[in-house]
Amino acid sequence: MSVQKICIIGDGLAGLSAAIILSQEHIKIDLYTGNNLKKLKTDDRTTALSENSFQFIKQKFNIKNQNIFWPCKEIKLFNEDKEIINNFLNFKEKKKNLMYIFQNKELKKKLSSQIKKKKNIKLIKKNITDIDYSDGSIMLEKKKFFYDLIILSIGSQSKLYNKITNGRSIEKNYKETALTATVKHNSKINKVSQFFLKEGPLAILPFNKNKFSIVWSVNSLFFQKNKSVIKKLLTDKIKFLLDNPKIKNINKIQSFSINLNLKTKYYRNNVLILGDGLHAVHPMAGQGFNLVLRDIKKLGALIRKELKIGLSLRNSFLLKNFYESRNPENTILGLGIDLTNIFFKDNKYFSPIKKIILNNISSVKFIKKISQIISDKGLTS
Repeated sequence: MSVQKICIIGDGLAGLSAAIILSQEHIKIDLYTGNNLKKLKTDDRTTALSENSFQFIKQKFNIKNQNIFWPCKEIKLFNEDKEIINNFLNFKEKKKNLMYIFQNKELKKKLSSQIKKKKNIKLIKKNITDIDYSDGSIMLEKKKFFYDLIILSIGSQSKLYNKITNGRSIEKNYKETALTATVKHNSKINKVSQFFLKEGPLAILPFNKNKFSIVWSVNSLFFQKNKSVIKKLLTDKIKFLLDNPKIKNINKIQSFSINLNLKTKYYRNNVLILGDGLHAVHPMAGQGFNLVLRDIKKLGALIRKELKIGLSLRNSFLLKNFYESRNPENTILGLGIDLTNIFFKDNKYFSPIKKIILNNISSVKFIKKISQIISDKGLTS
């Protein structure tokens, strides 16, 4: 059988990761990246990796210099109640790390460099505008190119998904905006902290000895109303929460709308959605990229199995098996994160119950253990 060929469209973390990992299955890959050099330079967002996900990419990405990953052994959770900040739950490990924080642009640089060295990955800096789902082809400069598998990894809003999903998604507009920024400081801040505030959840994610990232999810109306003074509000909030750290600088604050979007249909014929387009979840739990990596890990294992027995990817049950194995976890965790977000919002009916739960949750050891396992390995690993 001739070497089979895959097309991956998209140069975000999901697309780059899929290209490197799937290239190890001895198949040819055309990676369509468009031309997003400007976007790469200006994206200062950070991402959290669980210990299990880190070990997976450490093995698959062969990154010798791991300084871009900041290990964290301790996570602290806080809740605001009548302007009092209560530390209701802590996770701490001595021998292993709970998670790793990295800047997206730094990992993208590493992956892009590796891809250029891969002989079976062809990098094509052109934008794909149309796909023929009936024959598994893409249209490029008025010519058709056929593939055994086409992977769409082009963010959460692309119109190319419409012919696959036919609007079949679990969707929710949170009417929230995620604010992200990098904070330079001269204080000892090396622990991950998650604060559930009245304005919305705020995460402190250290990724360097003197830098941490913040992700603050606030009501979109609150953001629009305070847009002109948001940097001062954020600075004052950080100083209050971290007991007056020595802040040197807060870089430009970036904002992103937050929506829940869980696709209930993953593929059409031999075209698959992968990445944020498959499951966009609330950022407060830091599970987005971990879900993506678990998807890619499963897809790679299924492709390996098909190739081992000599089957054509185009005519196999590859994508059906992928959907059946990954959809349950993606849906359950996505909805679970949504329920967590609802739980921590101010509500006069649920606040008394929430207070009782938070006052006692640290003493229920099995809840801590289960939540830690799920955050690290997911539900099906």
